[in-house]
Amino acid sequence: QAHLVESGGGLVQAGGSLRLSCAVFGSIFSINAMGWYRQAPGKQRELVAGISSGGTTNYVDSVKGRFTISRDNAKNTVYLQMSSLKPEDTAVYYCNADVDAVVVGQKVYWGQGTQVTVSS
Repeated sequence: QAHLVESGGGLVQAGGSLRLSCAVFGSIFSINAMGWYRQAPGKQRELVAGISSGGTTNYVDSVKGRFTISRDNAKNTVYLQMSSLKPEDTAVYYCNADVDAVVVGQKVYWGQGTQVTVSS
């Protein structure tokens, strides 16, 4: 079994920056793809950025050039550096990870979510 713990959300003014972190804990063999999703009120959850085990990244068009996803495999942690934030980035951000864990095997896990609010 594994679980994800997120940190780094908060309130920031438009144009500001925030860095989200998500660490994977538990008895695990490996972590495959990791990603960040967000869900704004009244909207569906959307993929913001993803990163493969080899470091290949992908982004939703609306954040390209402003957000950077990265991972530290030694720490089982994925990051989302967010810059030039806009009010429309306001949402609850969730990380997820495709984890191969002891006993359970391969499964996708989700973090608890962290609120990001961008004021205009």
